[in-house]
Amino acid sequence: MMVSWVLFPRVLSPANWTCVVEKVKLVTNRYFSRTSAVSVDLSGIFPPIPTPFNEDESIAFDKLASNFQHWEKVPFQGYVVQGSNGEYPLLTTQERVGMVSQVRHLIPSDKLLIAGSACESTRGTIELSNKMAAAGANAVLVVNPSYFKNSMTARALVRHYETVADRSSVPVIIYNMPANTGIDLTADLISQLAPHPNIIGLKDSGGDIAKIARVVSLTRHHKFQVLAGSTGFLLPSLLVGDEVCTIYNLFTKSKLQEAVELHLRLVTPNATVTRELGVPAMKEAMDMMGLYGGPCRQPLQPLTDSDRQLVRDAFSRNGFLPKC
Repeated sequence: MMVSWVLFPRVLSPANWTCVVEKVKLVTNRYFSRTSAVSVDLSGIFPPIPTPFNEDESIAFDKLASNFQHWEKVPFQGYVVQGSNGEYPLLTTQERVGMVSQVRHLIPSDKLLIAGSACESTRGTIELSNKMAAAGANAVLVVNPSYFKNSMTARALVRHYETVADRSSVPVIIYNMPANTGIDLTADLISQLAPHPNIIGLKDSGGDIAKIARVVSLTRHHKFQVLAGSTGFLLPSLLVGDEVCTIYNLFTKSKLQEAVELHLRLVTPNATVTRELGVPAMKEAMDMMGLYGGPCRQPLQPLTDSDRQLVRDAFSRNGFLPKC
């Protein structure tokens, strides 16, 4: 499993961990390689990078650089740029590529950079994927098209991903985000895509551990990595990154009780800045913890005073004390 954005979705007791550990062991060390010179091993923690804006909604690249001065002190394996939390639907193509290019220059060459490149059309996704590659992305994260929801049959989606993967110059990671797209990619559909030599894995943010385990089982004979996304500590990884990396290390060393205890401290903060209040809350928490969050781009709205207090309480009550 690519143990990155989130390791343990909806796992609340050590008794439930046995099957998860065995599934993870099946795939933790798998990697993709089209040639002997190209490999992408996705093990580790990859936090999603928000797009910082000035008050006039232009991108604050100076604030991006200052945030990375903090993040680079944490042992992240790499970063995800232009995912959902980067507000990518609200950015132009030029801005999306510009963010990836800037991040590439802010991180060491050995850190992996995964770029969101999804567009509603297959043609557009291919073009943007290759622009992201040229800007320095090691792989692209592709959420499924969803505007013409009723037409997104299994046949259409399989064809979409296969065509993108055929023509992308970097490996493709399937991104299942049903809360935003209204479409939940099935385990059977994903297993049809797993044999493609340029599709290296899945990031699933649906939060269904049984489904994730089924995907792992169905794809175990392929070089296919499975990521559990956004149910335990996806966004707090930006704010309390050392703790997230500690959980990962505890898990890989089979210190499950310690990992669970630390994980549970992150559940409430994560829920507050994802399911409950979203990206504005994430940015508020960043400001609170001494990073730069700043405003969102409209139509997203700033938090109310009461919502700000909810964010502050969610972190402080779990031992993550605000710095400002």
